[in-house]
Amino acid sequence: MFFNVLKAKDLVDLEDEKFQRKVLMESETASLSAIALKKEEIIDTHTSTCDAAVLVLDGEIEIHFDAEKFKVDKGEILMFKKDAEHKVLALKDSKFLLIKV
Repeated sequence: MFFNVLKAKDLVDLEDEKFQRKVLMESETASLSAIALKKEEIIDTHTSTCDAAVLVLDGEIEIHFDAEKFKVDKGEILMFKKDAEHKVLALKDSKFLLIKV
């Protein structure tokens, strides 16, 4: 067992052009990652192999599922089932946690 106190907004930065991802915890069945995206940056369409939740720490993102899209602001959480094809668009410079279970 280990203990860590982390400042969530400082886990990843927005200095580089490409998105930043830092895996904080990972097992065979779950993971926790911190992600940073610049405004208008896109994570292309993909499918998650696990149920997932996105918690926006800073900024604003849009998650697109087929014909539906959801705007997720700072402090909001979006949860979705595995195998849901989706893409992510940063509406502002953004940082979020990706929780896969």
